[in-house]
Amino acid sequence: MAPALSVPVHRLGRVVDVWQTPLFRALEEPVTRLVGDKTGKAFEVLGIRTVHDVLRHLPRHLMSGTDTTDLRQLMDDYRRGVVDDYVAVAANVASLEKKGTEPRQRLEVKLTDGTGYLDVTFFGKKHALDYWQKLLSRPGRGIFAGKLGWFRDMPQLAHPAFVIDTADGFVGSAESQRVARQVTRSSYLGLYPQSAKLPTWTISECAELAVAQIAGLPDALPEWIRDEADVIDFEAACRAVHLPTSREEHAAGRRRLIFDEAFATQVAMAYRRADARTHLAKARGRRTGGLLDAFDARLPFVLTPQQVAVSDELFAELDRTRPMQRLLQGEVGSGKTVVALRAMLAVVDSGGQAVLLAPTEVLAQQHLATVRELLGDLGAGSTLGAPDDATDIVLLTGSTPAAQRRGVLDKIASGEAGIVIGTHALLDTRVEFADLGLVVVDEQHRFGVEQRNELGSRADQHPHVLVMTATPIPRSVAMTVFGDLDVSTITEPPVGRADVSTTVVDQVARPAWVDRAWQRVAEEVSHGRQAFVITPRITATEGAGASVEELYERLSTGPLASLRVAMLHGRLSADEKADVMGRFAAGRIDVLVATTVVEVGVDVPNASMMVVCDAESFGISQLHQLRGRIGRGSHPGVCLLLTSAAIDTTARDRLDAVASTRDGFLLSEVDLAQRREGDVLGSSQSGSRTSLRLLRVLDHAEDIAIARTLAERVVANDPDMSDPGIRDYVTQIERLAQGEWQEAT
Repeated sequence: MAPALSVPVHRLGRVVDVWQTPLFRALEEPVTRLVGDKTGKAFEVLGIRTVHDVLRHLPRHLMSGTDTTDLRQLMDDYRRGVVDDYVAVAANVASLEKKGTEPRQRLEVKLTDGTGYLDVTFFGKKHALDYWQKLLSRPGRGIFAGKLGWFRDMPQLAHPAFVIDTADGFVGSAESQRVARQVTRSSYLGLYPQSAKLPTWTISECAELAVAQIAGLPDALPEWIRDEADVIDFEAACRAVHLPTSREEHAAGRRRLIFDEAFATQVAMAYRRADARTHLAKARGRRTGGLLDAFDARLPFVLTPQQVAVSDELFAELDRTRPMQRLLQGEVGSGKTVVALRAMLAVVDSGGQAVLLAPTEVLAQQHLATVRELLGDLGAGSTLGAPDDATDIVLLTGSTPAAQRRGVLDKIASGEAGIVIGTHALLDTRVEFADLGLVVVDEQHRFGVEQRNELGSRADQHPHVLVMTATPIPRSVAMTVFGDLDVSTITEPPVGRADVSTTVVDQVARPAWVDRAWQRVAEEVSHGRQAFVITPRITATEGAGASVEELYERLSTGPLASLRVAMLHGRLSADEKADVMGRFAAGRIDVLVATTVVEVGVDVPNASMMVVCDAESFGISQLHQLRGRIGRGSHPGVCLLLTSAAIDTTARDRLDAVASTRDGFLLSEVDLAQRREGDVLGSSQSGSRTSLRLLRVLDHAEDIAIARTLAERVVANDPDMSDPGIRDYVTQIERLAQGEWQEAT
């Protein structure tokens, strides 16, 4: 997916680097102002840097009275890997027993909620264990906070901080009085996602300080929007989620904070769309009898109805004086490249140039080979004997030799090169175009929106932009992340495309199946086919699975010794990668052992088999992309997912989902449901800030739709963004966009 909400609205020139409202000035204060540098650093582990971040860090569970944690569900979630290591649970003590002898004594406690159990162990000297045993023997509900781990194949909480809610009040570790004060101030006790150095009660106290920080400040969201969206005041919402007096109040506060994220996103997108409508582009109408018609006449296959429909959509938009801003999403192997190439040829026919921007050199080289093969002598430029309408195709990457680079730059600047293919190297300001008419961005999730628009910012008139992705995007995500783009979709596979069967191979329970996998590869090669072997690592890591280097050595000297085996990964030089891919595409390599460098764009129709090692290391979308490298010809494909993941784990569920269907749009929904929102939208790096903390685009589609409608009204009523509150919402997104752009560059 795309980087999280990288909306470059600061390019509008309407956003200033100053907060307009007292509320946002308070919200953007660093958390260290509240809690000091030491605790502030602990908060950074949770991705919390500002007062606003604290207020949006909501309790995972709200307790009152005799509430307990659903331990059976917690244990199941932990086994499946869908809860954090650090947890806070509320339960009763079912039994406790001191075991061992000094100095290795321990206190073993069994907690229960009536449906399940959780083992807790305390270590310490005799007097400490005696004291804890006395406290834990008191009747009452306990709250235990600490790190979950495994002991004898069972989850266990080791040496947690705890308090017991007894008839005489809270007793327990040093935190008991802090918990007592929190319960006194609110009818409920929130259990927060926590870390080793930030227990839930510390987070709760900090949240209370953050609520006090904004007390009395007017809401930045205009009253008419609050009324239309049916949400409560911001201060009331923050108080409701952190210091609630009822569950209904807590739910209302949570909805306001969720709506804020939806609205901030949508209003930024709405201003972005409005700004795009003010730009001028040169109309690039389709010319009869030109390069495009010559290309169509030579196509060795029939375009699918969807390819024709989307192409017509693109031609109509290219013929307008408003820049096209369109996302083309399509299943793996659905023929997006041909559709994009037809649009590029229409631009070349109009006298303009088209750029194809790829995220990796391997993909750029593959695109070059594909386009040259499709065009034949129509891509031979001014070469002797080439057709009159032929254009030149050039490639520019970071590793293009200096002497060759000068020639490429000259062809781009003069307009001799009608089609320019390249990587991020094309974003260099020294690259000048004669008449840039269309920018095609392949695999949009590898680029930020700033990078997408960088080429267009240098032209007198904005070029048309076509963004492509083979990662199917649910509608709610498209509305949130690609809200500044119109969307076209291709789901039909090209005629004659072969089927691919996928099987999960449990290499722990059935090691013999792994041996059979290599035999199956040899059988496929004996029929004249080729195969991929994919693994997530380049070099061996202690405790990790197979690496490319180790697997290549083992296979080429072992079960596949009679075959032509080669290795491909990102650390090879550009020439080495191009050589390996060239030989594989030409059929001079039988088996390619590679990392995900082949994930997208690699087109070898003769490749009919793929073995993915340590498949649990990959996400659903990545596995779907990898599998798309086979079955691209007329030969049925076979994909084997080798895994050591146990049944009933999230990792195994991912693999079973991929094996059950080739429908990328269905898999994208499963993928989104399983993963944290920030990860799906591209902010998975540790400690990074994302503008989505609460919004779940699958669960909150209705809120997103309401926010989008209201955002359009805001832009229509206030095109200059004069409302200070609205400006602060947009500025917040703008700052995140600027930060992501700086990181990307």
